Amino acid sequence: MGGRILSLDLGFDDAQQAIADALDQFCSDHCGEDVVKATAGKFPESLWIEIAELGVLALATPEGDGGAMEAVSACESLGRAVYPGPLASTFLATQLLASDDRVAVARGAAIVAVGESSILPWAPAAHLFIEIADGEAWKCEPVGEIEPVNTLGGEPWGRVALARKENLGRATHALSLYETTLAAYVAAAGQRLVDVTAEHVRTRKQFGRALGEFQAVAHPLADCTMQLSAAATLARAAAYHFDADASSHQTRTAAAAARLSADRAGVAAIHVCHQLFGALGITTEGPVFQRSRRIRQLVSQPPGNASARAVMLERFGVGATAS
Repeated sequence: MGGRILSLDLGFDDAQQAIADALDQFCSDHCGEDVVKATAGKFPESLWIEIAELGVLALATPEGDGGAMEAVSACESLGRAVYPGPLASTFLATQLLASDDRVAVARGAAIVAVGESSILPWAPAAHLFIEIADGEAWKCEPVGEIEPVNTLGGEPWGRVALARKENLGRATHALSLYETTLAAYVAAAGQRLVDVTAEHVRTRKQFGRALGEFQAVAHPLADCTMQLSAAATLARAAAYHFDADASSHQTRTAAAAARLSADRAGVAAIHVCHQLFGALGITTEGPVFQRSRRIRQLVSQPPGNASARAVMLERFGVGATAS
């Protein structure tokens, strides 16, 4: 697969780059660090409506303009800003729901909770519920009250019993888009975390020298950048294959590889960056905590990456053991 990826042109075309540039500017204006901190633990309703009005949530739908590569270009920009909300789950839902529900989701009027267990991300704010089980997707309704669950990552999750109401069919291609966009977001968020840390070690001095001049500091950051860049490339490759044939096994494999690569690179970046910031790195008001907690939350996001590992195991055998 590596040789085929290297032969692809994975650069954004003019329209995709325009999406990325517009969202970079939008996030700069509307989603600074103070906003990210303020939205922790709650659904970011106004921010969610704003990106829906920009057409982001409709990407890769019949009503929208674009496909998986456009969605990835959006997620890279939103990931750099750690923009809050169930982005990947929304992209998954738009691939499965009937037109009325799909349009409501794309407009930001209906929030979706997606998962494979009784504890679902964003359940307290959700209007629609999708359960993923054994590769099948089910539209469900909650039974009884939704019990809020506090999470270390700051997202509002909920414990809820679900009653299946409608079989939405196989979730294979929807999961591919989910894992692809999630990987693009996590890789971008991780790279921004590394960039912030690199600026910190360039300006902080120890023994009369900038911390970044020490090999024990510079080399781990360089390793993180290489891993995150590889994950971002895999996400773009998965998007390329999705747009060519969403249901192909190659698409599923590429999406699984991107998800696993981004998860691993994102967690590695967290470890390195927190170490280099020291105690400042784990304070809620510090410069990196909100970014790292968001990455950790997304790495643990259901549907879990066990399905991605299963795809890689089927295709490559022992290569599926990465975490």
